[in-house]
Amino acid sequence: MTPSFHNQFVELFDAHFPRLFRVMNRLSGESELAADVVQEAFVRLYQRGSLPDAPEAWVITVAMNLFRNEKSTRSRRRGLLTPARSEHALADPPPSPEQAAAAKDARRQVRQTLDRLPERERRLLLLRAEGYSYRDIAAALELNEASVGVLLARARRAFRTTHEEAVDAP
Repeated sequence: MTPSFHNQFVELFDAHFPRLFRVMNRLSGESELAADVVQEAFVRLYQRGSLPDAPEAWVITVAMNLFRNEKSTRSRRRGLLTPARSEHALADPPPSPEQAAAAKDARRQVRQTLDRLPERERRLLLLRAEGYSYRDIAAALELNEASVGVLLARARRAFRTTHEEAVDAP
């Protein structure tokens, strides 16, 4: 590896790790999983030994693929657990009094709304919320760059509709 690759890699890592971590954390809801996925994506880039033409989009794509693989693995494992074990192993801890605060409730509602959206819309919204360009989003999600704006508008509309339905539900 050339010293210039190493320097370019460090610069890319410093500039984009926090933002990609936030996307994966919002997507997964688990900070440890998000950190692992993003770190693994950057490790794979470093092992590659050279930067691709669009390094930011490459890292996003790898992180999304790693996350999808992890989700599939977890789903298979859940199927292997008995219902009693599954409930114990996968249940959220009981909420503390502080978690009842309005801010926590709002985050829960947003998480639930995101979970109700199709995967592509969820990823579009999270990547855009972190400031990724249409070009990077298109590359990461294998979309035509010209259609990203329209797809984002639809995703935003779907989010609003789904969120309003959840809030209005008894």
